[in-house]
Amino acid sequence: MEVKNIRIEKPDEINFILGQSHFIKTVEDIHEVLVSSVPGIKFGLAFCEASGKCLVRWSGTDDTMIELAKQNAYELRTGHAFIIFLGEGFFPINVLNQIKAVPEVCHIFCATANTTDVVVMDVGEGRAILGVADGNRSAGIEGEEDIDCRKKFVRLLGYKK
Repeated sequence: MEVKNIRIEKPDEINFILGQSHFIKTVEDIHEVLVSSVPGIKFGLAFCEASGKCLVRWSGTDDTMIELAKQNAYELRTGHAFIIFLGEGFFPINVLNQIKAVPEVCHIFCATANTTDVVVMDVGEGRAILGVADGNRSAGIEGEEDIDCRKKFVRLLGYKK
């Protein structure tokens, strides 16, 4: 048994969602959810098949995001994991609940644009995701000025009035 740290490789501004599912039709079902949730969404999706041919299955609407998904999924090679890269200007908050509602989706590890390391356990024939390190460690506790800044920021993004 070996524990490995695998860095998700992507441009800084690109968001992604990493999760686990249990069935080959995950690729088609997640694709349908994404295109029906956000008109014109740009994404790439890859799924690590855990039996049969054990291929990285893939789909998407944007060639660059598809390549990111395929490359990162193959680097992970963890049973039934899926990874979705969202094109610039598209965000997990707009699709996360719909993805979680896909019947075969078991777990979401993260949804982020941050630098992310995935802790993977290699047991010989298979691999498992143990967890993720999403972004940086906390540097302190927010004060009043930080609270005001946070509230202004979410309003600037249009998520609050």
